[in-house]
Amino acid sequence: MEPHRIIRKPLITEKATRMKEASNTVCFEVDRSANKIEIARAVTALFGVKVAEVRVANREGKWKRMGKFIGQRKGWKKAYVRLAAGEKPIEFFEGV
Repeated sequence: MEPHRIIRKPLITEKATRMKEASNTVCFEVDRSANKIEIARAVTALFGVKVAEVRVANREGKWKRMGKFIGQRKGWKKAYVRLAAGEKPIEFFEGV
């Protein structure tokens, strides 16, 4: 699978920002069928950094109700990628 299809988007939240500063860990939304090895290779290919560890979490879609209609959002997968020691952190917004 192509790296751009594996890594969908970075997750920029308060928790992700704290993890990035404290332990050099970056969060991404990834394809549900991707495994840890594919995620590590995709991050290395896209950003040119060494990956030390990858952790994944499957997020189930929430049930929502709009009036009389009930539906469920799609589930998604989150990846916590810890960069190797000495690696420069990935900057998503440069010059903003």
